[in-house]
Amino acid sequence: MPIPAEKIYPRAGDTQTIYLKPAITKANIVVGAYTIYNDFVNDPLGFENNNVLYHYPINNDKLLIGKFCSIACGAKFIFTSANHTLKSLSNYTFPLFYDDWGLPVSEITSAWDNKGDIIIGNDVWVGYEAIIMQGVKIGDGAIIGTRAVVTKDVKPYEIVGGTPAKPIRKRFSEGTINKLLELKWWDLPYHKIKGLLPFIRAGEIDALMGHLNQQ
Repeated sequence: MPIPAEKIYPRAGDTQTIYLKPAITKANIVVGAYTIYNDFVNDPLGFENNNVLYHYPINNDKLLIGKFCSIACGAKFIFTSANHTLKSLSNYTFPLFYDDWGLPVSEITSAWDNKGDIIIGNDVWVGYEAIIMQGVKIGDGAIIGTRAVVTKDVKPYEIVGGTPAKPIRKRFSEGTINKLLELKWWDLPYHKIKGLLPFIRAGEIDALMGHLNQQ
């Protein structure tokens, strides 16, 4: 049977790890099925407030996280509203204090330079205390190293690390990556994924594709 959509804790007795999707309450955060978040410092149910920062509804930007992602303790997603616009001659965010400076409230968002949504693909592993900055897109299957600061897009199945994060290597050959991106196994129904686990876990892409072709 598929895992119930409302299930919060994947493992009995473990309250540090959650399925993130059913814990989300905000419309501008969208998380795919089976994505997990672990937190051994704070309650993982506080992800929206503790890990998604400067994410104000007035800016209309979104955090989009795919299926089967693994997000480690302390990972942070920092949004545009943390910025100060570089168009101004001053670093000071005058539009935020519109009353004091006689500015129209409608110009609040001009206090920062809008860089857009943060988009995390499927099967992405975000390491301990990594920071994902506004406007970044991370491809399917990528790995973000511990305490990396990601300021630029990350390609599918790429491993990045450092401050700022830089490519380290690809997880697989281009041929394997192309097959995985074409297959999109994370979109298959539960029973099919369960049947493919021996091949997925063993890293046997050709056997996996052959098994699918026989069905």
